[in-house]
Amino acid sequence: MSDCSNDTTTLGTSKPATEEVKSNSEESTMAQESPKNSAAEIPVTSNGEVDDSHEHGFNRDLKRSLPAGLGLSETQITSHGFESTKEGVIEAGAFQGGQRTQTKGGPVILADETKNPAMEKLELVRKWSLNTYKCTRQIISEKLGRGSRTVDLELEAQIDILRDNKKKYENILKLAQTLSTQLFQMVHTQRQLGDAFADLSLKSLELHEEFGYNADTQKLLAKNGETLLGAINFFIASVNTLVNKTIEDTLMTVKQYESARIEYDAYRTDLEELNLGPRDANTLPKIEQSQHLFQAHKEKYDKMRNDVSIKLKFLEENKVKVLHNQLVLFHNAIAAYFAGNQKQLEQTLKQFHIKLKNPGVDTPSWLEEQ
Repeated sequence: MSDCSNDTTTLGTSKPATEEVKSNSEESTMAQESPKNSAAEIPVTSNGEVDDSHEHGFNRDLKRSLPAGLGLSETQITSHGFESTKEGVIEAGAFQGGQRTQTKGGPVILADETKNPAMEKLELVRKWSLNTYKCTRQIISEKLGRGSRTVDLELEAQIDILRDNKKKYENILKLAQTLSTQLFQMVHTQRQLGDAFADLSLKSLELHEEFGYNADTQKLLAKNGETLLGAINFFIASVNTLVNKTIEDTLMTVKQYESARIEYDAYRTDLEELNLGPRDANTLPKIEQSQHLFQAHKEKYDKMRNDVSIKLKFLEENKVKVLHNQLVLFHNAIAAYFAGNQKQLEQTLKQFHIKLKNPGVDTPSWLEEQ
């Protein structure tokens, strides 16, 4: 019995040894038969750390073999063990040729794109079209008597008076220009007539004195006419500045005020219509947006109304001052001319600092124009 147990023990211990020898021989045979792959081998140093010299060499060979046109700033291949499900992970750095950036091992981030100018223009056109539609609808509604309009009675009365006065001042200006043209022609004729009388006074001895008197009279009338013509032209220039610059500038502000009033009424009507409708999740954002637009146009309307009021006030003060001086000038010059009071006529021009041009030098020479 002891022999059998010893044999059994011997057999039990010798069988694993035999299997281990077989496994070692099989592994050596497989190692000899399979080709060596540098990427699959993981050598270990004496300290137990993985030697990655082969891995760096493989990465260097890979970089050399990659085309230069790929533009990759950094390429790295990391090998893992045989037990991992991934054979290798390729990590790439930032791509220099585009706007896309990538952190190491992180997600791809796209850079913010600039706004398209065409889309901005399209948005401006859309807002302009919507505003024009609302204003046109408001104007048509007012003309048909269906829409309501905001009216400032006091300001509207002042604007109507200003427009009526502008028409009357334009009529005065037109008549004064006609008078200046006719007076210029008369002065020119009197000057020519005086020269003709003077010539005949020298050639007709029997009528020397008669022609001489008439020549002196016509020349004096021509001189006084030139003085009156200077006063009238000064009056025309001042009234023209008042009508076509000062009043016109105020009326331009009035036009802007009326446009702001139409926009204000248009958005006010739009807000009133939305408030009369149902209030739900769809209409509340529209009502809020309409309220914001209405408030913005209301502020613009109030500002333009204030500007018009201030300009009308200053215009009235300036108009009274300018017309007072110009009407006094016109009256005194006309009265002195037809009364034959040459001294008073000249004194009137000195009072208003009017300088007359010498006869024959009305137009500058070609050298002065250059």
